[in-house]
Amino acid sequence: MYAPRIAAAIALSTVFMAAGCSHPLARAAADTTVTLEFGGLQRQYLVHYPANRPPGPLPAVLVFHGGGGSAQNTASAFGFDKLSDANGFIAVYPEGYEKSWNDGRGDDTNASAANIDDVGFIAAVIDRVIADDSVDPSRVYATGMSNGGMFTEDLGCRLSDKLAAIAPVAGPLPEADVSACAPTHSLPVLEIHGTSDPIVPYDGGVVRITSGHHGAGSSPVLSVDATQQLWREKNACDAVSTTQLPQRTDDGTSVTVRSSECANGAKVQLYSIANGGHTWPDGPQYLPQALVGKVSHQFDASEVIWQFLSQFRKQPG
Repeated sequence: MYAPRIAAAIALSTVFMAAGCSHPLARAAADTTVTLEFGGLQRQYLVHYPANRPPGPLPAVLVFHGGGGSAQNTASAFGFDKLSDANGFIAVYPEGYEKSWNDGRGDDTNASAANIDDVGFIAAVIDRVIADDSVDPSRVYATGMSNGGMFTEDLGCRLSDKLAAIAPVAGPLPEADVSACAPTHSLPVLEIHGTSDPIVPYDGGVVRITSGHHGAGSSPVLSVDATQQLWREKNACDAVSTTQLPQRTDDGTSVTVRSSECANGAKVQLYSIANGGHTWPDGPQYLPQALVGKVSHQFDASEVIWQFLSQFRKQPG
């Protein structure tokens, strides 16, 4: 039922992303595109330096595009450049292989099907920005949406020695990644997911459109609840407390926040958006609700992500 409509959405999303280049948050011309040879490929990432850069080593937030997206479009659409300028961190936008990331789902993404070593690539990117851009190695964070969110989860499992905290959006942990999920330290995790996401199901199962198949996937993801439980177990967390965000606007969505305090000062948190779709909260309704579901305007996802991530420094592994 969903596959033909969502396939059309993926094709149409390039229209939204092209329009995003004229968005008021579009990247400054002075920002840098870096080419890095890795795994026999010429890989790239974009770097946004904060305006009026403060002295000393700065935090860095790595932001991963979804399947079919790009680094440039993500920089234009999600608002992290503006947050970088206001808060003094470096925003880094890596470019996926054939517009995708190897998040462990096999043929479900182009990068996974080609067995691209994206974890190794991101490790090299982090090393480079620490060396070249005076990034504080204890304050490197990762976030992303959809395929980028699932990849962020996998990085939390496999690259925690270089990350202080992660914040995946619309991207639970792929089931294939569970057995190798071995963070080296207590890793704070913030997840954001809409209960009515028509592409990446909140209750788990196969993703309903993928870059690899251009149709329904074959490698399932955990449910949001199971992903949260996995991170609570990895982080030795206490009981879950639940609060409701106050209604900011009448948009048909509401937000429940579930939080657990964990060992060594870590935290596992979920923003569960009732009736929310495959969208970035407080972002644009980039395609009709019939295709991607509703955008919630109850909170600004980028602001909440930065506020969460910036609390934490990487502990010795």
